[in-house]
Amino acid sequence: MIDTVVAQTPRESHLTLTDEEREELGLVAIELADTAPQLVDDSKWLHAARILSGRLPLRLRELIRAYSHDPGQDGLLVLRNLPVDESALPPTPSAPESVQRTSTTEASVAALVSLQLGEMLAFRSEKQGALVQDVVPVRGRERAQSNMGSRNLEMHTENAFHPHRPDYVALLCLRGDHEGSAGTVVSSIRRALPLLPESAKRVLFESRFTTKAPPSFGRGNGQAALCRVLEGDIEDPDVRVDFHTTQPCDDEARQALEHLKNAFSEVKRNVVLHSGDLAVLDNRIAIHGRTHFTPRYDGRDRWLHRTFTHRDHRRSRPSRPGNGCVLS
Repeated sequence: MIDTVVAQTPRESHLTLTDEEREELGLVAIELADTAPQLVDDSKWLHAARILSGRLPLRLRELIRAYSHDPGQDGLLVLRNLPVDESALPPTPSAPESVQRTSTTEASVAALVSLQLGEMLAFRSEKQGALVQDVVPVRGRERAQSNMGSRNLEMHTENAFHPHRPDYVALLCLRGDHEGSAGTVVSSIRRALPLLPESAKRVLFESRFTTKAPPSFGRGNGQAALCRVLEGDIEDPDVRVDFHTTQPCDDEARQALEHLKNAFSEVKRNVVLHSGDLAVLDNRIAIHGRTHFTPRYDGRDRWLHRTFTHRDHRRSRPSRPGNGCVLS
């Protein structure tokens, strides 16, 4: 008989590692962090990470496999009690475009989990193509609709404008915000779809919208080709929308997009991550944003590691020079 390993709640797949599992994962992460050349973006290090990801605790591997088959109604996986020692962390980075190139234990944890979902990827025009990226507040960028901001961030599909946007986005919390209230806002097309009028659904499946690149891609990288907001199975579609940059092309499309935004808002939820928590979002059915928080710029502000993953790496092969992990 097969034991049930996924603790299902009405809204998420959730697993809190036991202390023994935490130690087991920590030992694998330390081994990976010490693997030469100790550089996350190096192909030799990534090869070792792929192999070592097969040594994650059994319950964790089983849960990830179940989630990758069906991410549930919310497209959300939450893991807690991962091996992150907040007391040993350096100060939270505060510079724009902060990334993690060195193979720290925390970056190794993020990579190990991501590589059980698929292949890691990054974008040349965003964060210098780094595979493990810092999500931290930056002084003067508080209102930015990007990972550097600290005001409310509009809900969006990650890199909705891009033909090879990630299938999964993983957020590993190294350090929470001072008040412990900063939330990742998550909503799902599987929950929002039944709330849409049939007329709106029809329009959202038509190429009557444009979406530009987010500010994190810098200037001159906008792409505004006509696109659909909903794609695939009419009863269980994928979604690609950024409520900050997606624009309708006519009044009917504008009304449909407003219906969609209202539906997403009605079923959204707020997930507060604390040190050692990791959230995975299925970027095909879940959209996400961020609630307001107040950074102090004292070295102890909110700090997440972010990674992107493709299930099928080969589909983007022409856009990855040298068969690497960075999309041009």
